[in-house]
Amino acid sequence: MNNIVNLWFPVRGEYLYADQNHRLLASLSQQCPAIHEIKNLSINTIAGIPDKQGKIVLTRNSKLLIRLPVEAISQVYSLAGQTLTIGSHAVKLGNPELQTLPAIDTLKARLVTIKGYTEPQSFLAAAQRQLDALDIKGRIGIPANDKGEPKRLTLKINKAEKKKSYTIVGFSVVVCDLNPKDSIKLQTVGIGGKRRLGCGVFYPNVPVTNRQQGGSHEAETIIS
Repeated sequence: MNNIVNLWFPVRGEYLYADQNHRLLASLSQQCPAIHEIKNLSINTIAGIPDKQGKIVLTRNSKLLIRLPVEAISQVYSLAGQTLTIGSHAVKLGNPELQTLPAIDTLKARLVTIKGYTEPQSFLAAAQRQLDALDIKGRIGIPANDKGEPKRLTLKINKAEKKKSYTIVGFSVVVCDLNPKDSIKLQTVGIGGKRRLGCGVFYPNVPVTNRQQGGSHEAETIIS
């Protein structure tokens, strides 16, 4: 687990889709085909300010997180300075900052998807079983949306070669009271599937009053 690190690429542009992950992976793969070959690689969603119309407004704090083994850094470093075309939007990546995984006691994943579990209680039970299997001790919950309901999210996958699309359903997840070892393990392994599509990628849950890497994170009500 000690060889996994974060690369934070600054992102410059105006807008992106809120549901960006599949198009983001496609654009990254076009610029850097090695993305598909690197084991234990995760790509997190680029954060911004939601416009409530399916887009986000990028800010000076918007960043792309690629989590990968340290020995694979050279395979993706060429992304620095590249312009990505993500659907109808273009963004430019700056020079990345290297960061070891922080041993933080509270972590959040924007979206976790577990096949067959699309209701909050059954999803939480399945997520807890995965934590137990990893021997990770912590309190797990789903942040509430602005209506006080469990924050359910979807991810649209377009299969261009088959001219089909399908939607994955999941939830935002917060895990609290982690010890340092379990915090590193959860960031390294994650839960659920589809890491390259930004699912199950855990990062520090930073309150809105102390925004840091990645942009907009807010203090949230947790449903457990």
